[in-house]
Amino acid sequence: MSAMLLVVNLGGRRAALPATAVNSVIELAQVTPVPCAAPHVAGLAALRSRPLTVIDCSQVIGVPSCAGQRRAVVVEHQGHLYALLVDGADDIVAARDETEPLGADPGPGWEGVARGRIETVAGALLLLDVAALVAGPSLARAA
Repeated sequence: MSAMLLVVNLGGRRAALPATAVNSVIELAQVTPVPCAAPHVAGLAALRSRPLTVIDCSQVIGVPSCAGQRRAVVVEHQGHLYALLVDGADDIVAARDETEPLGADPGPGWEGVARGRIETVAGALLLLDVAALVAGPSLARAA
């Protein structure tokens, strides 16, 4: 059975997240800033009375943020819920093959969050690492 992936748009590029890591895709109504939070933490939000830490994925990879972006992919990581802000979430697609090494340099910021390249019915996509996105730019670049 092929792995299923959620196709997202981020920083002008299509990429994928493992569908097994995705809880839902939502539009955030309100994000409350958190004083002294890391720069990639946009704030906190709520989903069905559960707190979400909102991660600005554009900040993690070092591309300009879309002002007012409210589309988020909700994931659970180490028992906590996170809302990963993305430019868009397209579809769920099947992987055609196993994850392969990146090969060519994906560009600044992407090397720390991409686990590899994967062929899908939607074409070749970068497979994103949820843990690296949550950790933020300094830890993602060190990975």
